[in-house]
Amino acid sequence: MISPTTVGPDARSQALARAVEPLLGAARAGVRGLGARPLPPAPVRRLGRRLLGSELLEALAAPHALDRCLELVRPSWSLREARAEVTGVRRQTADSVTLTLRPNANWGGFSTGQFVRLTIEIDGVRQTRCYSPACSEHRRGRIEVTVKAHPEGLVSGFLNRAAQPGMVVGLSAADGDFVLPGDRPERMLLISGGSGITPVISMLRTLCDEEHSGAVTFVHYVPRREDVIYRSELSEIASCHPNVRVAFAYPREAGGALSGHLSREHLRAVAPDHACAETYVCGPPGLIGSVRRIWAEDGIEELLHVESFLPPALALPSSCAQGSVRFTRARELVANSGHSLLEQAERAGLSPQFGCRMGICHTCTCRKQAGTVHNLLNGELSSADDEDIQICVSVPVGDVVLDL
Repeated sequence: MISPTTVGPDARSQALARAVEPLLGAARAGVRGLGARPLPPAPVRRLGRRLLGSELLEALAAPHALDRCLELVRPSWSLREARAEVTGVRRQTADSVTLTLRPNANWGGFSTGQFVRLTIEIDGVRQTRCYSPACSEHRRGRIEVTVKAHPEGLVSGFLNRAAQPGMVVGLSAADGDFVLPGDRPERMLLISGGSGITPVISMLRTLCDEEHSGAVTFVHYVPRREDVIYRSELSEIASCHPNVRVAFAYPREAGGALSGHLSREHLRAVAPDHACAETYVCGPPGLIGSVRRIWAEDGIEELLHVESFLPPALALPSSCAQGSVRFTRARELVANSGHSLLEQAERAGLSPQFGCRMGICHTCTCRKQAGTVHNLLNGELSSADDEDIQICVSVPVGDVVLDL
């Protein structure tokens, strides 16, 4: 949770907050606040924004920014930062939580399939992770994210245990290119696995809101029936939209329309037209690997769009486990273990920022001052000094110096 009391405000900040509160309350009510006739809400809001954004009030709030004073009135208020208040919490499965968020006016929305960086405060430390909105991109005033708890997930575990209405979180601008094209394809195949359902169901919800008439097949892989998030809604969508087909696969139990993991038999059963359908896949590396192999064998890779929610299992070159890693700001020198720089920093007791741990969100970007690194995603070696690298997917080759 974003806490308004990380730094104690002085008496002047508190006084300004008390003065601002009735002004903002009056603006929200659409009145002058002095008994005059009501003003139209839009002009009042514009006047309030101009006043609150003025250098005069910034000066009055010194040494704390005006944002710090607004936090005392309502934590989600900010002149510059995008924040959101949790307005709804529901648990669809035993290990997931679905949050409804009300962003403030600083957030610019998203395109279906993109992700946002969500920041919360845990034990006084801000933590940032990436989540994909699961709602339609046409939903106004609210967004929805679903977080599946992972055994070692600090943020996912905290949200599953402690999320409640009124909590305030930080939001980044939406990012990512796993999105539908502006001209919606006539045929689409949507495949998801586990928590990878969130960006894919966002696509489906968006298409339904647009009354898209093209053929859409939605296939979801999950270990057991009770693990399916959004099961009832998916069934309802399929019953209400003749152009949408929904199928579930339960690799660890019998009884689904499909058994086992993704295969050509599955495609023949539920998506025989996959060779002419734009395909969007999000899920664990195993699912994505199977899809890539089949689409490559069929020569239709240009129709495939993928995003993973888990880092791939990549083999580390034996040559990487040599030399040392120097973290200059922390004044730490450690033997190179051959793991990613993010992992080595954490094992050295450092707490670098990260979001996805798979090279998507760039939250972990740091300056490499010297040395060579191996990029785990594309296999490239980089030896340039003073360059920015993503430490979650970079392994040092020999001696490396990092500005961390």
